[in-house]
Amino acid sequence: MPQTPHVEKHFTASEFVRDIVIGMADGLTVPFALAAGLSGADTTTRIIVVAGLAEIAAGSIAMGLGGYLAAKNDAEHYESELRREEREVEEIPEEEAREVLEVFETYGLTRQEAVPIVDSLRQRPRQWIDFMMRFELGLEPPDPKRALRSAATIAGAYIAGGLIPLAPYMLMANLYSALIASVIATLVALAIFGGIKGHYTGMPVLSNAFRTVVIGGLAAGAAFGIARLVSAR
Repeated sequence: MPQTPHVEKHFTASEFVRDIVIGMADGLTVPFALAAGLSGADTTTRIIVVAGLAEIAAGSIAMGLGGYLAAKNDAEHYESELRREEREVEEIPEEEAREVLEVFETYGLTRQEAVPIVDSLRQRPRQWIDFMMRFELGLEPPDPKRALRSAATIAGAYIAGGLIPLAPYMLMANLYSALIASVIATLVALAIFGGIKGHYTGMPVLSNAFRTVVIGGLAAGAAFGIARLVSAR
């Protein structure tokens, strides 16, 4: 009887999605709170647009740089640990072999079952080091293009998110009409963003969307209230 081949589908773009989440979350929230705060201070839409664009530019650069440095640090950490494992395999192989045995034992293998595997690995130094990096330290080889791609993704997502709450102020002259439109547009965008994020991260879509809306709404509400309170004095 013919059998249908089993095909497993795994989500493989976790780093890319994580970068989009980081950039979009702040991009939607921070400019939204800034625009709402300035609206509470009874300023003009032109000032809000100028301040918002300046914040988006600064925020995207800062967030992108942060993503770049984080990825570079991960790559440097991996290289440092790789050199250390290479040195230890050469200088203290018996200790490294004991550590491999302990790894296998944590997976339920007995010492008698694990010893032949360890002996086989010892004949293959490169695979031995790779095993230690993956299963002892939990480190995967970094993508050499990861740092630049992470910086560009985070910065781009921040800009895309930041333009959503700012767009109504660019299109409308009346301050409070722009504020209402900005609130509606941003809360809808936050809900969609939260739902998509929940879908890709395996979290409940509706609850994640609701939580994202609440967090963004509270940030903007607090900024608006503080600005209104300060400007009234």
